[in-house]
Amino acid sequence: MDKKDLRIVFMGTPEFAVGSLKALVEGGYNVVAVVTQPDKPVGRHGNTLKAPDVKLYAQEHGLPVLQPVKMKDEDFVETLRQYHADLQVVVAFRMLPEVVWNMPRFGTFNVHAALLPQYRGAAPINWAIINGEKQTGVTTFFLDHDIDTGRIIMRETFDIPEEADVEYVYNGLMDLGAQVCLRTVDLVAALDGNVPSIPQEQLVNDEPLHTAPKIFNDTCRINWAKSSREVCNFVRGLSPWPGAWTMLHTKGKADNGTVLKIYQAAISPKNAPSLPVGSIVNDKNTLCVVTGEGLLEIKQLQLAGKKRMDAKAFINGFKDISNCSLA
Repeated sequence: MDKKDLRIVFMGTPEFAVGSLKALVEGGYNVVAVVTQPDKPVGRHGNTLKAPDVKLYAQEHGLPVLQPVKMKDEDFVETLRQYHADLQVVVAFRMLPEVVWNMPRFGTFNVHAALLPQYRGAAPINWAIINGEKQTGVTTFFLDHDIDTGRIIMRETFDIPEEADVEYVYNGLMDLGAQVCLRTVDLVAALDGNVPSIPQEQLVNDEPLHTAPKIFNDTCRINWAKSSREVCNFVRGLSPWPGAWTMLHTKGKADNGTVLKIYQAAISPKNAPSLPVGSIVNDKNTLCVVTGEGLLEIKQLQLAGKKRMDAKAFINGFKDISNCSLA
């Protein structure tokens, strides 16, 4: 099938999805419409609307944009049907009802930022790093009734360096995802929709399956009773967003403490002193915390109401740090 004859509806919202949409447009494919989330209220009073990144790109390239509040809305479904899509491509969007994903004759496929069946869920990049994975990747798969369980079309791996954070892996998978997305659509066009795929059950081995649930603020609180390696991975997996946090307590004060976000940390080669978990150990240049196993050096952090800074600047501006602990 010629590229111009393959009618595609693209669905996505954040920057991560723009790379794939751009790959399809620049690859010469016929993207007939783009579906994205409604504009989001921002600002102190929520009276300013911010358009999704995907919408901005679509408008720049003259692509029709649909922004349904509910995917089952009858008017939206009927409008979508009028585009007569052969294929729908989904990247970083939301769960679709069957009436939507089953509409195109060639089906609907999703670009997922993990090596399915591992890390099904909303936050696969974060959880892969938190769990200390050395490798992740991108999977394209056909949507079905359950979340991230459909038949797999392609998988490509991506190595995670030991000190890499979410931003590094996000950017790498965004680029890789665009490439795999384009290759998947190329395959659909070349085979007139008769694309080979395999059930995810064939890829399940003896390793436990990790999930990737949505991350909330409470999820991001550091548990200092874990090992220094686990805490370090936790910080990496939430940096720079949404950010791992802890409470800074000053000995002798009856308040509830102050929120402290930690953006960069490393395992200290020093032996941990015989102090309670969460105790702060510092000198003029380094700031370390006693964990359940070892000592963790804090390199970049941000106290509530202050700017992000390195540990040395924090120590210089917080003279009473030795009288504090983290919990």
